[in-house]
Amino acid sequence: MWSTNQYEKFKSERQQPFFDLLSLVEKRPAMRVADLGCGTGEMTRELHLALGASETIGIDDSDAMLAKAQTFAGDGLCFENKRIQSFETALPFDLIFSNAAFHWVPDHIELFARLTTDLTADGQLAVQMPANDSHASHQVAAEVGHEFGVEPRPDFLLTAERYASVLHRLGYQRQHVRLQVYGHLLPSAADVVEWVRGALLTHYQSLLPPERFEQYLAAYREQLAAVLGDHRPYFYTYQRLLIWGAR
Repeated sequence: MWSTNQYEKFKSERQQPFFDLLSLVEKRPAMRVADLGCGTGEMTRELHLALGASETIGIDDSDAMLAKAQTFAGDGLCFENKRIQSFETALPFDLIFSNAAFHWVPDHIELFARLTTDLTADGQLAVQMPANDSHASHQVAAEVGHEFGVEPRPDFLLTAERYASVLHRLGYQRQHVRLQVYGHLLPSAADVVEWVRGALLTHYQSLLPPERFEQYLAAYREQLAAVLGDHRPYFYTYQRLLIWGAR
């Protein structure tokens, strides 16, 4: 259900957390890097070049995203269709990186533990995840979902404090964990619908027939407008977790 065109409508706004996460990573010579949930691959290319990595592999399970990602392949960068839940490697990575993907994956304690075994002895883990379920944009989506007989997307996230404890228990000697609020100035409150259509609403789209999803979308648009009002422009606040650890 992923649409590259829809997801990239707010391309520049979605990119800033990537660069903030990248700024936490320690660049080392000839790194071997994995980008889990690489999407269209454009930012994976940025990651590969910024680190001067010898090898970077981007994985995603969306054919639509990977079709675009393949245009960035080459010079040590490649892409594969794999699910994060089943990702494994024979050779350890110096960095496992994930930008805006792990919130779709369950059991983060097990996930972080498994990925840690895929790192070198001094490897790094860097993860950014949306954490905006408390915003009206997400709450209304869940409420309308219930009206249409669809359960909301499961909330797999832990608290920032819990992630810090998990990293410590897994042997990360240094870490940086923070919850950051990003502010996005959209043309109007109605544009929030276009924002969430690129990610959050794909959950509901995947579970409803096309005609039924259009009805869901109309109901969501109406109910969200009643909550947010008709502000022009609209300041859309979006919380994200940024997590970095080095062994």
